[in-house]
This record gives sequence, structure tokens and C-alpha cells, in this order.
Amino acid sequence: MSHIDDQLHRVFCIISDHRVFASKSPTVFNRVMTKIGLNATYVPFRVEAKHLGEAVRSLKILNIAGANIAVPYKEAMIPYIDALSESANIIGAINTIAINGGQLKGYNTNAIGIMEALEETAFNPAGKKALILGAGGAAKAVAFVLKWLKAEQIFIAGRNTAKTKNVAGRVRGTPMSLEDLANNPVPAHLIVNATTVSSRAESREMAELVEKMDVPGCELVFDLNYGRAPNIWETLAKGANIRFMDGLPTLIHQARNSLSLWTGVDVNPEDFKNALTGRVLS
Repeated sequence: MSHIDDQLHRVFCIISDHRVFASKSPTVFNRVMTKIGLNATYVPFRVEAKHLGEAVRSLKILNIAGANIAVPYKEAMIPYIDALSESANIIGAINTIAINGGQLKGYNTNAIGIMEALEETAFNPAGKKALILGAGGAAKAVAFVLKWLKAEQIFIAGRNTAKTKNVAGRVRGTPMSLEDLANNPVPAHLIVNATTVSSRAESREMAELVEKMDVPGCELVFDLNYGRAPNIWETLAKGANIRFMDGLPTLIHQARNSLSLWTGVDVNPEDFKNALTGRVLS
């Protein structure tokens, strides 16, 4: 077991709405930090949208050592941050805040996590077509990664026309309506669900749309969510004999990169994977 010489107890957190208590991040981070000997605690904070500014100011006041930002605040948090990393500025969304010398700097380790998850599953987007469902912060991170990895064409499908066009415009992609996907062949080798919906219980309307999707030529269905069973995206993949990946590999890699930003410690991905699955970390 490796240890970090750290007498000061540090507190890290994740900020979201009511969904923060469904996140696996506190469990994962606390297990990993215990394993590496970091004197720290990682806690969930439920924050209402109208209190975001106050919540960010509180990070400094309470000496929080670092924070993760989850849905639905990955874009809304930006105006309250002192500085952005280059990639976070390009993407237009953050999921990690590092606090140094009283300065709050926003990063997007979602993008790194997505990239490393795709690498782990041996899918190379270069020269291929991709469809992203959603037009929020997660969709922006996916679009950035696929553009960086030289995808030939990126389709963005969303309900909000303005937001969908905005995400597509960032990567010279093609905006679409979600409704256009039903009963029409989807011209994509990769389908990425960047919406918050992965089960019929969350949206019957979305579930029915996915059931009508025709996905000839698709090689991988990638759902950024995790812990949903039954999962409508996994059902789509199985029905078409396509590989499926949920958001757990992304969570592992983005969490690892967040911890590195906060502490400078490079933790083995296996430690995060074991923490996620509940295996004993020795």
C-alpha cells in the first residue's frame, strides 16, 4: 500500500441537484483515497440552481480542496469560476474544479474519460461517422473528443433546436431532431447517448424512440450513464448484435484524472475499477 504524507484532512465534493445522491463518486473516491493513504473525505452536496453562485463562493470559504460538477450544472457553473483550462474553454462545460491559492479553475476530465474509455474498448472513431444524442455539457465533451480523434462526420440529435445547433457548430457537425431518428436508418458507426435517459422508467417517450431506431452499420453503442437496468441502449445494442459500453469506464478514467489534478497523484485505473466494483483494495 502506498501512502501520502498529509497531516491536514482535506475535503472534496461533488455538486449536483437531487441526483447527487445516486452518484457512485463518493464511494469510489473515498475507497481510493483510503487505499493510497490520503487523509481526506469526499462528500455529495445537493445544490439548487438558484444557489450555484453561493455554492461556488462557499468552496473557498469552507476550504474545499477540489470539486466535481455533475448534471445539470456542467455549463451553468462556468460563470462562477475564476479560470478555465484550454479544453474546458473549448468544450464549454466543466466537471472538475481545482482550487489553488484561492483560485477556482475549471477542467473537463469528462473528455479525457470518454477518450480513454473508447481506447479501452478498442474503438477508433477516425474516419467514421458518429451520432450523439443530447445537447448539454456531456454532449459537448463527446463532440470535442470525436472531433479530436478525427471522426469523419458527427451528427448531434437533440430536442432543443438552438442548443443542438450550438453543439454541432462547435465541431462542424450536423444538427438533427431526436424525432428524425425513429424509423429512419441512422448513418453512424458509433452511437453515444449523452442524455440523462437510459431506462423506460426515466422516459417512456425516449424508450419508444430508441425501440424504433434502425442502426445498420453501427459498431458500438456507448451510453454515458450507468446503473440503469434494464438499459434501453443496451437492449438496442443486443437486438442489433452490436457492442455496448456504459458510463462506468468513463467514470473510472475521469475520476482518476480529477484526483490527479487535485493531488498530483497518479492512481492506477485498476484501483478505481476495484473501488467501483466493491473489491477489497489492498
